[in-house]
Amino acid sequence: MVGDARAASLKWLGLAGPTASGKTALALALARRWPVEIVSVDSALVYRGMDIGTAKPSAAEQAAAPHHLLDIISPAQSYSAAQFVADARRLVAEIRARGRWPLLVGGTMMYFKALVDGIDEMPAADPGIRAAIDAEATAAGWPAMHARLALVDPATAARLAPNDSQRIQRALEVFRAGGTPLSELHRRALRDAPARDGVLVALEPASRAWLHERIARRFDAMLAGGFLDEVRRLRADPALNLDLPAMRCVGYRQAWEALDASDPPALAHLRERGVAATRQLAKRQVTWLRGMADRQGVEADAADVEERLVALVQTLIGAPGTAPD
Repeated sequence: MVGDARAASLKWLGLAGPTASGKTALALALARRWPVEIVSVDSALVYRGMDIGTAKPSAAEQAAAPHHLLDIISPAQSYSAAQFVADARRLVAEIRARGRWPLLVGGTMMYFKALVDGIDEMPAADPGIRAAIDAEATAAGWPAMHARLALVDPATAARLAPNDSQRIQRALEVFRAGGTPLSELHRRALRDAPARDGVLVALEPASRAWLHERIARRFDAMLAGGFLDEVRRLRADPALNLDLPAMRCVGYRQAWEALDASDPPALAHLRERGVAATRQLAKRQVTWLRGMADRQGVEADAADVEERLVALVQTLIGAPGTAPD
C-alpha cells in the first residue's frame, strides 16, 4: 500500500485490466462513492462510430459519470501514446480544478506506461516506410518481419508476438525512420520520466478460464447486438481500409476479413476467430500489467471484487465522498 505521504500527493487514480475484466462496471461503482470523472485509457474508444465492437460505455453509463476521450476522432485518423499523455495530463488538471478525482480507466497498457514512465519523441509516421513494410510482410509474412525486427531491436521483438502486425510494423518503422530502436527510445523515456503522481490499480483475474468465458459471452453479445452491421457501415466509408489502426482493432479486423471473403464459411468462423484474437489481446494486456511497477492488484474474478476495490481505493484517496485537496 502507498504511505500517507504518497497518498497525499496523488493527482489521479488508474484502473487497468484486460478486456472483459469488468472495468466499466467497477469504475461506475467507484463513481457512486467518490466525486470522479472517468478518462478513457483505450486506443479503440477514441474512434467515432465504433461502439459495439469496442464495448463502448452505453449512453446510460456515460450519463452516470462524466467521461472523457470517447469519440474524439474519425476511424480514418490515428491517435498516439504521446497524444494520449498530453490529453490525459490536461484532463487531470482540469478535473482536479473542478474538485473531482480523475479516474483513468482502460486496457491500453502502452498508454498507462507512457503516462507513468514518460515517453520519448518518436519519429512521425512515414507512409512510405509503412507501405514498404506492409509490402515485405505480404511477401514474407509477419513472423518473418518479427525475425527482422529481432535483428535490429531484440528487446522489442522479445515482448511482441510474431503475428502482432501493428506493433511489429511500428517498431520497424521507428527504427527505419530514425535509426534508433524503439526499446532505446523507451529506455530514454524511463530515464527522463516525470515524478510519479498517480497510482495504478490492476484488475488481474486469478482464473484464465473465468476471463475466457467472459470474453466469449461478450463477443456473442456483440454479434447479437449488430456488430456485423456496424462493420458493414465502416466498410462503406471509402476513407477506411484494413491498414488503418482503427480497423486493426481486435474484432474489427476479423469481421472485415470475413466480410471480404467470398466463401460463406468465413462468416461462420468469425466468432471462433474473434474470440481467439480477443483472448490473445487479454494475454498481452495481463503480461503488460504484470510488468508495471508499483501497481496495486485486485483479483478481478473474486466474488467480492467490488468490496475489495472500494477498500483499496479508500486507503489510497480517503473515505467515500473525499475530494482531492
